[in-house]
Amino acid sequence: MFDRIRRAALFGLHQATVAVGISLFPVAVFARQRLGINIPVGRVVETTTEAFETADGE
Repeated sequence: MFDRIRRAALFGLHQATVAVGISLFPVAVFARQRLGINIPVGRVVETTTEAFETADGE
């Protein structure tokens, strides 16, 4: 039962990070081109994807 709750929570977290990543994409491009700052949104999305896939495979 806790596995289902954990998977559901990780799925929600993953979906939220994808939505935030999509919405921050223009800001990240602007920050990289104009300010030289790299915003690591992709790494956060990859981390939550790996966590969800690992929980799904258990």
